[in-house]
Amino acid sequence: MPSHPPSSTPRGSGRRRRPGGDGDARGLRGDGGYGGFDAHDAGADGTAAAGPSGGVGSAGFPTSRLQARAASRAQSRRKRRVRNGVLGVGSIAALSVLAVAGLLPGPTSAGRTSADGIPPVGAKPAAASRPASAPSRPAAPKPAPGLAQLPGLGASFRAKIPAGAGQVLLARGGSATTNTVTVVLYTRTAAGRWLPGAVWAGHNALDGWTTDHHEGDLHSPIGVYTLTDAGGLYANPGTKLPYLQSSEFKDLSTGFEGESLADAFNYVVAINYNHVPGTSPLSAARPMGASKGGGIWVHVDHGGPTHGCISIPQADMVALLKELDPAEHPVIVMGDAAALAA
Repeated sequence: MPSHPPSSTPRGSGRRRRPGGDGDARGLRGDGGYGGFDAHDAGADGTAAAGPSGGVGSAGFPTSRLQARAASRAQSRRKRRVRNGVLGVGSIAALSVLAVAGLLPGPTSAGRTSADGIPPVGAKPAAASRPASAPSRPAAPKPAPGLAQLPGLGASFRAKIPAGAGQVLLARGGSATTNTVTVVLYTRTAAGRWLPGAVWAGHNALDGWTTDHHEGDLHSPIGVYTLTDAGGLYANPGTKLPYLQSSEFKDLSTGFEGESLADAFNYVVAINYNHVPGTSPLSAARPMGASKGGGIWVHVDHGGPTHGCISIPQADMVALLKELDPAEHPVIVMGDAAALAA
């Protein structure tokens, strides 16, 4: 078979030549990729039929049309790529604007999906959670409010208490004939209320109480009396009251029940019943006269009733002496419960 086709072969047949076994021309693709044509096909006038400037494609279209269509499609692809790129940049910019405006959430926390992290449109951003506060300490107990009035006192006895008195030693017996007594020191607060101290148990006179005390009647006088002077057989335990230590406070006699009185006057506080304030408890002066008695003290309890004094245990006497303050103008209110409530 000859290597060239006869010159009578029609132009533009569009058929590809089958390659021959001994050198037939191989098909080539045109610029547009629309099928190949024989590189050696030629027109009747011997002009080359293939090439970028002319020729016929395999579908029978002129090569220039194929090239134009291919170029048009390539241009469309380039436009799409450019448009997609612009949209991508614009999308990123739009997302950035939304993020700055607070309309998009930050990175989702572990365990939450992205849908969980996107709030509904118009929702306010969630407030940052605050760490739980440390457990507060228990509040300190408030001080006792105190008492508006001293307990068990009637209007007449309250009126006898000096307005400037900041300490009241309340000694109350069960009845007019009993010789046992309960003693409490009350302190007035700045707000005018009364704070009670410890409760001390002791004794009063053998035959109880009276509103008209006389020498040797074995009754304790009922009333309100100032407390200004102290002393005793022992040295001052720390009281602010004027204090006299003297051996004259020693008594070697016995009480009504046979008990020793040796320690009864280790510590004493003078009760200003028929006593001159500012003088020793041993003073013999009697402003109301000798018949009205005197020498009525608060002293150490000896285990039995007294002649007219108030007695409490020695440790309580020491505590009392340390508490009494002349700047508080202390007084004693003493008597049986019924008399004090009048």
